[in-house]
Amino acid sequence: MKSYAAALLLGTLYLASPFAQADVIDDAIGNIQQAFSDAYKPGSDRVYHDDSDDSADQRRLSRQDEARYRQLEDRRRSLDERQNQLDRERQQLDDEEGRLQDDDDR
Repeated sequence: MKSYAAALLLGTLYLASPFAQADVIDDAIGNIQQAFSDAYKPGSDRVYHDDSDDSADQRRLSRQDEARYRQLEDRRRSLDERQNQLDRERQQLDDEEGRLQDDDDR
């Protein structure tokens, strides 16, 4: 009985191995196709994918982001200064109004 089970197991493994090999080959072909599609992007003048261009683009975008961030901070600082000026003017008006009310009460 043991030899029958062993023969059945070996026969099953023997028959399953081509399917496993086919899956591996299928995966490899899929990876190659993906590499080709990543390397060649329609609408691009280049046929291959150059990583140095990506890093240069990322540095350029990073610099642009930093410049935008600095502009936002400058604008925020400017608005804060304007708000402080308006607060001082409001306080002056409130003080003047208070003095006028005190003069009217006398």
